[in-house]
Amino acid sequence: MGLQLQQQRDRFWPRAGSAPVPTRRGSGILTIRRSRVVAITFALALGGCSGNSGGPGIRPDTAAFLDTLQRRTFNFFWDLTPASNGLTPDRWPTPSFSSIAAVGFALTAYPIGVEHGWITRAQAADRTLATLQFFWTAPQDSAGTNITGYRGFYYHFLDMTTGRRFQQVELSTIDTSLLLGGILFAQSYFDRSDTTEQQIRALADSIYFRVDWQWARARPPAVSMGWHPESGFINADWIGYNEAMLLNILALGSPTHPVDSTTWSAWVSGYQWSPYYGQSFVQFAPLFGHEYSHVWIDFRNIKDVYMQGRGIDYFENSRRATLSQRGYGIANPGGWRGYNANVWGLTACDGPANKTLTIGGRSRQFHTYTARGAALGDERDDGTICPTAVGGAVPFAPEVTIPALLAMRTTYGNHLFSTYGFLDAFNPTFTAAGQQEVGTVDPTLGWFDVDYLGIDQGPILTMVENYRTGFVWRVMRTNPHIIRGLKRAGFTGGWLP
Repeated sequence: MGLQLQQQRDRFWPRAGSAPVPTRRGSGILTIRRSRVVAITFALALGGCSGNSGGPGIRPDTAAFLDTLQRRTFNFFWDLTPASNGLTPDRWPTPSFSSIAAVGFALTAYPIGVEHGWITRAQAADRTLATLQFFWTAPQDSAGTNITGYRGFYYHFLDMTTGRRFQQVELSTIDTSLLLGGILFAQSYFDRSDTTEQQIRALADSIYFRVDWQWARARPPAVSMGWHPESGFINADWIGYNEAMLLNILALGSPTHPVDSTTWSAWVSGYQWSPYYGQSFVQFAPLFGHEYSHVWIDFRNIKDVYMQGRGIDYFENSRRATLSQRGYGIANPGGWRGYNANVWGLTACDGPANKTLTIGGRSRQFHTYTARGAALGDERDDGTICPTAVGGAVPFAPEVTIPALLAMRTTYGNHLFSTYGFLDAFNPTFTAAGQQEVGTVDPTLGWFDVDYLGIDQGPILTMVENYRTGFVWRVMRTNPHIIRGLKRAGFTGGWLP
């Protein structure tokens, strides 16, 4: 979800304990022992991304924590997604619509559950088939109501029951792409000859082939961020680094409606390479932009022309972005409470309130759901930390991200880590009980969200899995559409044939 599309989620963000309606956004502390963090950091530094049941070079107790984190996060998708249509809720327990991007993460989660033995392959295949059947048969039309999509794209949010467009949200090119990431992953994973798995593969092709990427280039060569039947294309295109790397690769790889290489050139033309907190990399403030595409595509040792010129790959770029944001958290220029080497992480997430309060003798501006982040010339920080920022970055810098996840769980306990793993966000500075618009406030520990968000749960589960076993990457390296898109974007080297 690009920053220009943030207003879409802002408008429809549901308040805790209420039905989703349009709205404008605008115990004591337990401390982790220093010696344990140092030991874990040292052990993790010995490892790399390779496959075994525990993860490369990590302690048994750390592996047990990752097991628990992954299982609880997987259960979010398995427990809360209706088996009849596969429409994963945007959030829970607050009643909400379905997010098509969350469905993409759910489709990726199911095979992870199979590989861990949490569900059977048949269960995962049945749920996947029902999901793909829904998206293939749901109505596509230019009308504004009682429709699920148009030109092969889908609306950002869908009604959980009917599967139709929620209110007047946009036809979203990026959220369709995140859905397709899950669909193509399912296509490559379910490779057996039985009828169910054959149908999954065929439907995946049908859904992907229908997407009209050429139509979505409202202002060629770049792809538009979205479209409304009431007003036409959104006046913003995918140019410059963010989560839409996957979108452009899918658009280039299409066998039916492909864009040409000028689309990738337009995308890259907006890059900003700069030093920031000790790292030089392509800038984008919220960490989700450095993570989402990497959920499905293994960018290690493959490079386009731009990255060849920089002498690194996109995986290394994300590693630098991760370390840079940790450096920002340690420096803590805003003087927010709780930030340190193991408590950090800014991305798009929930927050406590849209208001200015005086806390600790200092005027502070807070927000509810918004895109937080830190990059050169773009620092948006209200003291709210989102665990998915760190969890989605585990493969890039495990030596700092896994100790951070452990520290957050140990420091904040059940306030932050509960039924489905990490709640979406917390803010140690916000101790003004009764002033929050959502969530809960502990006068000592600060504000805590009450919701889990599908688009934030997904990167935690999948990227921890990629760190531990490389599973999602390994499966997707066999997908011909991904390979075709990467090659048309100019990627060479590494695992590419």
